[in-house]
Amino acid sequence: MLLAAGLPLSALAQAQGLELHSADLREGETIAAAHVSIACGGGNQAPALEWKNVPEGTRSFAITVFDPDAPTRGGWWHWAVVNLPVATTSLERGAAPPKPALQLRNDFAKTGYSGPCPPPGKPHRYEFTVWALKSDALRLDAKAPAAIAGAMARADALGHATITVQYGQAKK
Repeated sequence: MLLAAGLPLSALAQAQGLELHSADLREGETIAAAHVSIACGGGNQAPALEWKNVPEGTRSFAITVFDPDAPTRGGWWHWAVVNLPVATTSLERGAAPPKPALQLRNDFAKTGYSGPCPPPGKPHRYEFTVWALKSDALRLDAKAPAAIAGAMARADALGHATITVQYGQAKK
């Protein structure tokens, strides 16, 4: 199929780049309580995510959630999912990723999603990123730290898309 400009649809998708959408997240806005950590009164559910305009050559996906404002040297990893099959282009709210995907150990030393719960004070940013990867799988096991998955995804990426939200607690 050709567009009016004479470009094939695959070329248009590549030109537009990978896109990440969510019914649960809005760029720059405060994340809903359903996705906040139980420790901060939330539901601790991973939000629904959907991506499109997948780069040509993509063989798998990874998802990461990172807090660059955490008071640590390297930020704080809330979630890492690797080895999502290339046919997967969405995750439902709170759903486990399809096999053979792996959820890795986050910086709370838990496997899976852990929602925001920063210390009281200035709100933190949370970067929800989908990575289109050129490998079928990142060679990691479920005990691998999310930070390693983030570095490996960045190194193997054909493209990525991010939604950044925020969350904070008032000073007491």
